Amino acid sequence: MSGPVDLTALAVGQRLQDPLLVHEVEQRTSDGGPFTVLTLGNSTGRIATAPFWLEDQPKVAGVERGHVVQVIGEVGLYRERQQLRVSSIRVLPAGSVAWRDLVPSVGDVAPFWEVLDRWRAEIRGPRLAATLGLFYEDAEFRRRYEECPASTSGHHAQLGGLLKHTAEMAAIGRAIAKASRADIDLVLAGVLLHDMGKLEAYRWDGVFQMTPRGALYGHVVLGSLLLDRVVGRADPCPCTPEELDLLHHLVLSHHGRPEFGAPVSPMTLEAEILHFADNASAKAASMSDALADLGNFSGDDLVSARTLWQLDRRRVYRGRSDWGRGEGA
Repeated sequence: MSGPVDLTALAVGQRLQDPLLVHEVEQRTSDGGPFTVLTLGNSTGRIATAPFWLEDQPKVAGVERGHVVQVIGEVGLYRERQQLRVSSIRVLPAGSVAWRDLVPSVGDVAPFWEVLDRWRAEIRGPRLAATLGLFYEDAEFRRRYEECPASTSGHHAQLGGLLKHTAEMAAIGRAIAKASRADIDLVLAGVLLHDMGKLEAYRWDGVFQMTPRGALYGHVVLGSLLLDRVVGRADPCPCTPEELDLLHHLVLSHHGRPEFGAPVSPMTLEAEILHFADNASAKAASMSDALADLGNFSGDDLVSARTLWQLDRRRVYRGRSDWGRGEGA
């Protein structure tokens, strides 16, 4: 059985007849009057629809964010960006389409667990290892962690995205820690703990979205609260109060600056490394995704047709060279 249609590889004029997930239902107004635009997607990507004008509103009546819909349409182009001109759309019963066909996923998570568990086993401080074990030796925590996206719409916005992001951060952070003579074990601990608040901040059983607690607290504070709660009920406590403070600081400062959501800025070498490892993983993933998305480019242009919010409103360039690697082979 064939998998879902690749939305990133659709050609203008191509006909589409597939089940898709409704990510957004936007009501807009222009000189032509009010209209509705849907953002639809599956495990390969997303595509926006052409406007549903006033006379087309019956087609989308009752369609809501999170619905799975059967769509028939044709790919068009508007202002250098693809859109789906929908001729037919109907809501499908819940559970009628395999969920993993509808949302992006990193695939097999075993390689990420393998490397993280190996590095965790190398930690020399028994109190630090025991503290991390409160989380990473808990089967339910691991199950949720390996499913959770790292964001709802930005970097690593995939099932398993948080685990992939964590593995990337661990590799980056350990390398910087070795070069700067920082405490490699403490950097790894910060990587493993820094984003666990997202398990409470996000929902991923449908459209990726923020939970009420995520909106009220933010994942950084939720992560610190979770750390305090789990360590606090351990008997005996695996670490000293001063050591727990160090771990809290890693979690609370990993966004770097208050304007980026950090309650405090990094005050230790390990916290500084953690912040830059986090940013490196996130920005590299966003750049890779932007370059791979053909919808960001007009025809064969090398520079993207627009600036991208995921990359601080920058454009991206997809020119490449093999630098003569194949010469003389």
